[in-house]
Amino acid sequence: MSWHIREAVRRLGESGVIAYPTETVFGLGCDPFNPVAVLRLLALKQRNIEQGLILIASDFAQLEPLLMPLSAAVRNRILETWPGPVTWTLPCLPKTPVWLRGRHKSLAVRLTSHPLARSLCGSWNAPLVSTSANRHGKPPATSALGVRLAFDAELDYILHGKVTGTGKPSEIRDGITGRVLRGSSANLPDSERQNTRPPP
Repeated sequence: MSWHIREAVRRLGESGVIAYPTETVFGLGCDPFNPVAVLRLLALKQRNIEQGLILIASDFAQLEPLLMPLSAAVRNRILETWPGPVTWTLPCLPKTPVWLRGRHKSLAVRLTSHPLARSLCGSWNAPLVSTSANRHGKPPATSALGVRLAFDAELDYILHGKVTGTGKPSEIRDGITGRVLRGSSANLPDSERQNTRPPP
């Protein structure tokens, strides 16, 4: 484990909010099971708790304790896209904290393919909150400098690294229907875009 990953993990364990690179943009992250950390992250981002958040992981086993059992067909559908920049909304257990699922009965999850983010989740040995590093309504940061300009000294740690994708937030799909909720949903008819999950 590198010093940088070790320091990020240490800050996470102290209820910290950190930033780190992903396949798409820089993300803000914290311990998803620490309400103090999550509420602070939401306040920094100016995001409504009802919207819900994305969790990333390095292994599906890190996410399973939060999810309802999946059929073989659904499981195969999502695992075919992972690890990678596709986020799936999956039915979650009733015990899933409201600060993660928001007003939904599903949880947005992804197995990340970014080497630093995977190493971070693996060293933390649990999933992490992953929401784009920006204030609500502002463009997401795609570099450590962009994160610093947006949040200055309000974050506890910035894990430096390069974004490996296009600089756009991850595509989100409904795990049960396969319908695109964000990303190429811009090409969907209006009837299929209503009531979709707000972008994390």
